[in-house]
Amino acid sequence: MTSTSWAEKQERLRSLKKPTAVLRLCEDPAARDRYHTAKQAAAAADEYLKRLKSQTDVDAGALAMVEKEHKTAQTELRAAQKAYEACTVTLTFQALERQELESLERKHHADEEDEANGRDTAFDDFAPALIAAASLDGMPADYAREALNTWPTGDADALWEAAWSVQRTKRSDLGKG
Repeated sequence: MTSTSWAEKQERLRSLKKPTAVLRLCEDPAARDRYHTAKQAAAAADEYLKRLKSQTDVDAGALAMVEKEHKTAQTELRAAQKAYEACTVTLTFQALERQELESLERKHHADEEDEANGRDTAFDDFAPALIAAASLDGMPADYAREALNTWPTGDADALWEAAWSVQRTKRSDLGKG
């Protein structure tokens, strides 16, 4: 049994990448639906082809037909993905270092109204500041505030959730050996 020295473990720990979260905003619901449908169809075609190939007494004609359907599903998936990506904006958020997050929380501490609403921070100031700090795309806090105030509720909630949830992403497992 090989033993890893603390120095080696420490080096690995320090090199762990911070968690990230991605938010995709697609302006064309039809393109999004086409892409998701194509992904499901391609996955089903993959699974069916694998099952068929694992059988010992497969009819060559049936196999050729399934392989053709598989290829068609893959072609549609590539086309649907390309169309989806063309009309989608992708935002990426990364977990902050603990001290940076705690500093942001202290800077935007809750007032009486926030506390009455069960919040630990002044949400209207903290949320845009956190979104901007966690954004790997360089989103400014002013735009984050604008988005939270003007986007449809579902999208604004998703923006906040992407920036906040990545702060709480857990990479550890506790338990027996």
